[in-house]
Amino acid sequence: MLGLRYVLRPFSPVIARQKQRCYSQSGGGQPLLQVLEENGVRHITLSNPKTRNALSLQMLEELHSAVLEDTPSLRCIVLGAQGKVFSAGHNLKELTSKEGRNYHQQVFEKCTKLMLDLQNISTPVIAKVNGIAAAAGCQLVASCDIVIATDKSSFSTPGGSVGIFCSTPGIPLVRCVPRKVSAHMLLTGLPITAEEALRAGLVSKIVPEEELDSEVQKTVDAITHKSKAVIALGKKFMYKQMEMGIKEAYGEGACIMVDNINMKDGQEGISSFVEKRKPVWSHTNE
Repeated sequence: MLGLRYVLRPFSPVIARQKQRCYSQSGGGQPLLQVLEENGVRHITLSNPKTRNALSLQMLEELHSAVLEDTPSLRCIVLGAQGKVFSAGHNLKELTSKEGRNYHQQVFEKCTKLMLDLQNISTPVIAKVNGIAAAAGCQLVASCDIVIATDKSSFSTPGGSVGIFCSTPGIPLVRCVPRKVSAHMLLTGLPITAEEALRAGLVSKIVPEEELDSEVQKTVDAITHKSKAVIALGKKFMYKQMEMGIKEAYGEGACIMVDNINMKDGQEGISSFVEKRKPVWSHTNE
């Protein structure tokens, strides 16, 4: 198994909690991930630019662990990357015949679990993209809840060019963008620009590179200033209702709204609005 190295850094009274972790390659190589958590926000950074942040089995395992780690104070996850490539997708060196079919199965099973859990967890996940997101890297972006990208970013599913059609990357892609756009991306492998990705619905917002950090922080603040319990309830139903017919969605949505209104934080939100004051959230499901 991979070694997990914890680096605890001094913190000031202003910062309630700060913890940084590096997930190291076997043999003590360059860390694949860097994880910094403070004030309820977990920043996960793909930190292996030499491989174009390839999603090797090891990277997938470590990324999955970093996403799923349970800390009560966690409110938001920001997923970014070092270098000019957010992620080039799977490590093709792991997909040759010498690794064998069973190993290949492990890679795609772990990838599937990661992508599903990005949506299944109650915590909002923001992709912070500044560069190329290709193949499973594009899949990773499409699986996040919110995507903030720079105008230098691009997105593609070019697997067919190397004889491996991007079948699994296409799963979240076709659920994010119109059919004609996804078909063009999957069948041609040609990249789309950040502006095209925004118009298609793959990206939430694009900004100049120098504004990326501030825009991500603005989004994080908008999430963390709300009730944790209410956001968790909303995210769960948001994805659930996408698979429903409109009549069923309205029926269940009305019940969810009634439950939400009668939560402690639901009533606190209404009271604070009426009383013209800031809400004091309990962050509980009560």
